[in-house]
Amino acid sequence: MQYKDYYAILGVKRDATADEVKKAFRRLARKYHPDVSKEPDAEVRMKEVNEANTVLSNPEKRAAYDQLGNAYQSGQDFKPPPDWDTGFEFSERPAGNTRDYSDFFEQMFGRMGGMGGTRHHGAGFHMRGEDHHAKVMLDIADSFTGTTKQVTLRAIQMDGQGRPATVPRTLNVKIPKGVSAGQTIRLAGQGAPGYGGAAAGDLMLEVQFNPHPYLRCEGRDLHMVMRLAPWEAALGTAITVPLPDSNIKVRIPANAQSGQQLRVRAKGFPSTPPGDLLLDLQVILPPADTPKARELYEAMSRELNFDPRKETGSHA
Repeated sequence: MQYKDYYAILGVKRDATADEVKKAFRRLARKYHPDVSKEPDAEVRMKEVNEANTVLSNPEKRAAYDQLGNAYQSGQDFKPPPDWDTGFEFSERPAGNTRDYSDFFEQMFGRMGGMGGTRHHGAGFHMRGEDHHAKVMLDIADSFTGTTKQVTLRAIQMDGQGRPATVPRTLNVKIPKGVSAGQTIRLAGQGAPGYGGAAAGDLMLEVQFNPHPYLRCEGRDLHMVMRLAPWEAALGTAITVPLPDSNIKVRIPANAQSGQQLRVRAKGFPSTPPGDLLLDLQVILPPADTPKARELYEAMSRELNFDPRKETGSHA
């Protein structure tokens, strides 16, 4: 995927005001609109201009885009940094038609709502406020215990020069026990204010988890790579597995092989119903880096009637 420098496309500086962005868009729209332009690449350029304006004229999208900094150039291979949009508070807007936008736009902004703009209403108008959305990163342990966490979001406001600025907003959020990645925590009344005295919208927090040293979440299930010594895999053993809320004993059957998966029922996320714990077995060979270790391997080679390549007919 290629990076798009929206400021370069519109021909404005990175600190351009909202009015400067608007003027640049109007100037380029007059130049490249397919109905009037004589430029050979008018249609392509107009799509680029529309896309750049969609981002830079929207305070929330522009503030998020600016977090990427200016370390990239147009056309450069680009992959969004992990969880780059965590904590940004986005408004819910009517979905727009995004089929004419680039892969870069879809990857960066596809889940942030459509192209809606500021609403203007007459006197006496009453309407519930918009819902706001943000992604929050939790620890897996938070789901196992349930807790209250202090979460700081980045709300977007316009400064005196018409540029978007992030304003920290800190909330105490009750994390329900058993919440899993992708689920939403709703905070009633914490969205945008209503119009004409109507109720405020809600704040929807999408849950994702921070990387764990040895656990990986997938829906309600937990995955863990279980490393085994060759004798543990061959003879079978019982291993203590530490989970965020307890330690459990897991029986490894004899003659276990790398690549096998053991499922421990109801030891994943404590949701309703609970998820499972899946252990991906991996047999680790000790190195033959001492005379004694080499002696043991040579004895195994002589005394065990074992051919790992029997099915293929390959020979040493």
